Amino acid sequence: MHKLHVIKLVYLFNYSLLIISCGSEQGKPNQLLSQIAEKNELVVLTTNQPTTYYIDREGNAAGPEYDMTRSFAQMLGVQTRYVILDSAEAIITALKNGEGDIAATGLTITSERASEFDFGPAYMDVSEYLICHRDAGFINDIDDLRGLEIVVPTSTSYVDTLYELFPGIDWSMNDNLITPMLLEKVRSKEIECTISDSTIFDISRRYYPEISLKYTLQSGSQLAWMYEKNNPQMGKVIGKWLKIYKDNGEYARTMEKYYGYIKVFDYVDIQKFKRRIESRLPKYKDMFLQAAEQHGISPSLLAAQSYQESHWDPKAKSPTGVRGIMMLTQPVAKSLGVTSRLDARQNIFAGAKFHAKLKNMLDEDVAEPDRTWLALAAYNVGWGHFRDAQGLAEQLGKNPNLWVDIKHVLPLLSDKNYYTKLTYGYARGNEPVQYVTRIRDYDDILVRYLN
Repeated sequence: MHKLHVIKLVYLFNYSLLIISCGSEQGKPNQLLSQIAEKNELVVLTTNQPTTYYIDREGNAAGPEYDMTRSFAQMLGVQTRYVILDSAEAIITALKNGEGDIAATGLTITSERASEFDFGPAYMDVSEYLICHRDAGFINDIDDLRGLEIVVPTSTSYVDTLYELFPGIDWSMNDNLITPMLLEKVRSKEIECTISDSTIFDISRRYYPEISLKYTLQSGSQLAWMYEKNNPQMGKVIGKWLKIYKDNGEYARTMEKYYGYIKVFDYVDIQKFKRRIESRLPKYKDMFLQAAEQHGISPSLLAAQSYQESHWDPKAKSPTGVRGIMMLTQPVAKSLGVTSRLDARQNIFAGAKFHAKLKNMLDEDVAEPDRTWLALAAYNVGWGHFRDAQGLAEQLGKNPNLWVDIKHVLPLLSDKNYYTKLTYGYARGNEPVQYVTRIRDYDDILVRYLN
């Protein structure tokens, strides 16, 4: 039996014992746990947005809250069902009406919410930002907030923040729009400003580079799952799961999966990229689509990789001699049958073939998306240096098949304390990390134009 399967069974057994022992605490019934176990289902109330729950390009459910609640339910040994609602206000109403077991939608712990509901342990800290258009003036202190048009979603933590910390500031609530939608309104200058969690802003500014952080209203806000009061063991069960989730590395992998690329942001670069989507991409779009389909990779990812390599310039050339729209070395191009590296079609199809080849060279148990990120790193740094990094990862007690570990090992290829002992020696190990991060960033934007 596979080791991970054995571990999972042990966790499920432990959780079963825990739930059985949770019949009461100081005479209080634990109805929620009993109901979840009895119906063999965890009903999760959430919203459709990048930081919670969404449908990915393959048509599968995804999102940080989705991954975490699925893991929690699996540890409990029950199924999951997701109820997707339009706003925090709708989530709270549904929870009050007993339409779900937990609300998992990036909810901040506030005193007002805590008076009506209970929260599990916090799983993430965020800041609350005032977001306005880039053209808006600087905001240095609270006095500069006066006179601004600030619109926030109804029943969010932002309402509590404004009431408690910023009395005298004018603002209004919108019953119909959630934060990402209000950020789009800021981009188009339909409203002046809104408030956003740092995670939502970091993702949204890739689509709307015109929006800008103008003021930090609050730091250290905590996100947690919310559920009906008088279920004293629920928090303990969630806490037990969260500890296991973090200890076995799953939490780190979830954060890397959804947030690992968003901290790198360059307004000028993103604006230039979006202009080139309109001016350059159409000429090569069909080539990316065809090459990606032929080699079983994502078209948007292939196009993103090409942009990172050459900015979609078929005549691009680096000081080291790599050339073309996919920046192929002469040996790689020759091995793939390329007669001219300046021929965009040949270059794109060869680049896609080489990308797919590197993915196939990885161990068969490497899962996506790690398989893609690792292959991209190998494309950039070279297979020999990449294998050196994997070997070094093993020496350091890290997993050589997880991007979240390899991204911290690759920079050591330029550290004399390490590279002198490696087969292929020195390499600029920071570059493949930035390479993968940038491609993920571009890919995130290109999905709406390709696939």
